[in-house]
Parts: sequence; C-alpha cells; structure tokens
Amino acid sequence: MLRNYLKLAFKVLARRKFFTAISLFGISITLVVLLTAMALLDHVFAPHPPETRMERTLGVYTLMLRGEHSQSSGFPGYGFLDKTARDLPGAERMTIYSLQQRAISYPEGRKIVSWLKRTDGEFWKVLDFSFLEGGPFTDEDEAQGRFVAVINRSTRDRFFGHPGDGDPSGKSASAVGRSITLDGQRFRVVGVVDDVPFLRFAPFADVWVPISTQRSTDYLHQLRGGFQALILAESRDAMPLIREEFQSRVADFQLPNPEEFDHAYSGAETLFEALSRILLPDGFERSHPGRLFGILATMAVLFMMLPAVNLVNLNLSRILERTSEIGVRKAFGGSARELVAQFLVENVVLTLLGGALGLVLSALVLTAIEASGVIPYAELSLNPRIFLWGLGLTLFFGVLSGVYPAWRMARMHPVRALRGRSS
Repeated sequence: MLRNYLKLAFKVLARRKFFTAISLFGISITLVVLLTAMALLDHVFAPHPPETRMERTLGVYTLMLRGEHSQSSGFPGYGFLDKTARDLPGAERMTIYSLQQRAISYPEGRKIVSWLKRTDGEFWKVLDFSFLEGGPFTDEDEAQGRFVAVINRSTRDRFFGHPGDGDPSGKSASAVGRSITLDGQRFRVVGVVDDVPFLRFAPFADVWVPISTQRSTDYLHQLRGGFQALILAESRDAMPLIREEFQSRVADFQLPNPEEFDHAYSGAETLFEALSRILLPDGFERSHPGRLFGILATMAVLFMMLPAVNLVNLNLSRILERTSEIGVRKAFGGSARELVAQFLVENVVLTLLGGALGLVLSALVLTAIEASGVIPYAELSLNPRIFLWGLGLTLFFGVLSGVYPAWRMARMHPVRALRGRSS
C-alpha cells in the first residue's frame, strides 16, 4: 500500500511542477536558517574538544556587586575566584583563567596580532587539548612566574612557518624551545596545540601563558576583573553540592567596602545558564535557563510557522484544483482514510525532498562561513545531532502542513467534488 502511495505522490508532484518548486524553496530556505543557527549553537554549547567533559563542568562566569546606591556587574576578578571557587566539595579540579586579550608582535618587522590568555597549570587538566608538539606548562611554572607559553597551530605557522618549510625533516619549523615576544614580553614555547574555535569562549586563544607573568600583581586582590573559573566535578551527581557550596560562600563573602557594595551575586553554572543570567531582565542576580530555552524554542516555532502556513495554503489550493479527481475516487469507493493517507504521504515526500535540499544548502552555507574567517578557527558541520534535528524539523513540516488540508479533503462530499466544489 505504501509503495502505491509513494508512486502516486511522485507522479502528482512531477505533474504540478510550479507548486512543487515553490514548496521546496520555502522548506529548504527555512531549514537553512534553522540548521545554520543550530549548528552555531551546537558549536558553542555541545561537547567538542577541548571541552569534552561539559556534562560535569561548571563555570563561574559573572559577578555582580550591588549596594544601596551603586552596582557593578561583569566578569569576576582573580581575588574573588581565589577565595570562593577553590577546594569546593565534589570538585575534582578547578582552574582560573583570564579573558583573552589582543597582544601585538613584530617578528622581523611583520605585525602579528594574537589572542592571549593567561591561565594556571590546572587549565590543561580541566580541558582536553590535543598537543601537536611539546606539552603544557604546569602549576609550578605559574607559581614561579616562568615566561613559558603554549601556542596554537596557526600561531606556530605565523611565527615560524609551516612544518617542513625549508627543511624536508620539518625540524626547522618546530616551535618548542623557540621564543615569541608579545607586547614586549618574551616567552619560550613549550607546547603547540590544535586551533580552538573562537566560539569556544573558555579555552579559546592563540597563545596561553601563566597568570603570574602579568606585569603587576594587583590582580591578586581584585573582586571584579577579567577572570573566570572552570570547575570539573567528580561526577554529575556532585554538581548540586558544588553549586550549593559556592552559593553559600558567595552569600558569606565579606566585601571590603560594605558602604558601597553589600551584596554579591554569582553562580557555579553551565555556560547556557550564565548566558541566561546575562541576557534576561533580572540582570546578573540569578540565571533562568528554562526561560531562555523557552524563548529560543518559541522563536524557532514562530519562524517555522510562516512557511508552514504558506504550505498549508498551497496545499489547500492544490486540493481545490483536484476536487474532480477526489470526487471520482470517492464515487468509485475510495475511502476518506485512503485519500487522507495519500495526501499526507505526498506532503511528507515533498517535505523530505525539501529537507534534503535544505541539508545540502546548509552544508554549503556552513562551509562558506567557516572558509570566510568571520569566526576564527570555526569548525562548523552538520554532525549527527544537527542532522537528526533537521530530519525532525522536516517531518514536523510535513505533518503540520498536511493535517488541516487532509482533514478538508476527507470532508468533501463526492457529488460536490465532482462538480468542482470543495464544500
């Protein structure tokens, strides 16, 4: 039976070329926009190297200080994180790192702009970097203020050339043991890692150096500043304990100037929770991940409704054009159930074709974004998660846009249909 429905569906779609073309265009363009957005969200929030343990990782990303007449919100400072985020019960490891900043170099008169991040030695144990050469610097390097650095593949190529340039053995381009100068500070390279995409905000940089190599030690006492922390839990079951203990420490935190600020608000949370804390109207006081997810889901559904409604209207027009055919089939014993099944199969076939076209176009769009360099080191692709989302959205289109027209078809009276009337 299904085989007959499929044959008839392809025959009908081939006969009504204009309708088919318009429908395929609407479905495919909608899917391109949605899948591109989902690929970007997946690129930011889903587990990808070097963030392979996101299911048991919490971060301290924001801090708000509030008083009766003043307020300061943004990123935490090293001093605040050092006092509140260390040695939390249930935490396997914890790292403090700075936000990435631009650093300028002039090797052989060439200007090179690099993204510089300052970290401790635990950074390389919380995150899962792939080392191409050498290895990470350690907590001892950070404690001793050693001027050592880990660089990414692209920085190695910019400073020292591609491996093998000028020497078949590749030794001339090896970066380990060589030096780079950034903003007047000279660092010895101890390791080279794969490029990290720009949208992986916590690990991203071109160059990583010890925190203690900063020119001033003022950062040690700052409550607000350009630092964040990642906490790797022993297990997912330990995450609630970590959250609770961190909140308790923040609530009990003694602010140095209580006459100016008497309350601190922060949280050990996922990146998505932190984003909801930043974007939603309550400010930095609390996170609302459920509300943010609801807003994003509502926006996606509303965006999908427009082409779905258009497709419903096209399907209704198609039914009106086929009233005589429907009347003949009903007159010769065709049941409403068979007609509805046929129409839904036609619609699902149409949306699957549009979905396939949308997947191909989405792959091309993501490849173009990746090649453009708009998002440094981006690795955008239609991985299995995105593919399944695309398949689900396609089937959603097929069912949603076919239910009402199929119901209208089932209600047609055979005599009225033979006269070319729909009701």
